[in-house]
Amino acid sequence: MSSLFVIDLIYLADLVEVERHLNEHRNFLERQYEVGIFLASGRKEPRTGGVILAAGNRSEVLAVLENDPFKTHGVAEYSITEFVPTKTSSELARYRHPA
Repeated sequence: MSSLFVIDLIYLADLVEVERHLNEHRNFLERQYEVGIFLASGRKEPRTGGVILAAGNRSEVLAVLENDPFKTHGVAEYSITEFVPTKTSSELARYRHPA
């Protein structure tokens, strides 16, 4: 059964530099949605980074993040929190672990 991950992106560069890589980052996100690893994502307010909700195993998620253009261009770093959901909405029921 997959764990869930909260991935906290923290920008390391100013927004002008981040914006230069945004389309490439969005394409990266879309590929991860297509294969089922990413479940939700969006920017933080204030705009200091973003948040991604991902499913899988830790090594898989870490490997995927190595290919994020924000990482390869050095404009963001990540804080990753793994959690084991014991209660979910019906839409996320397949990720629910027994209590």
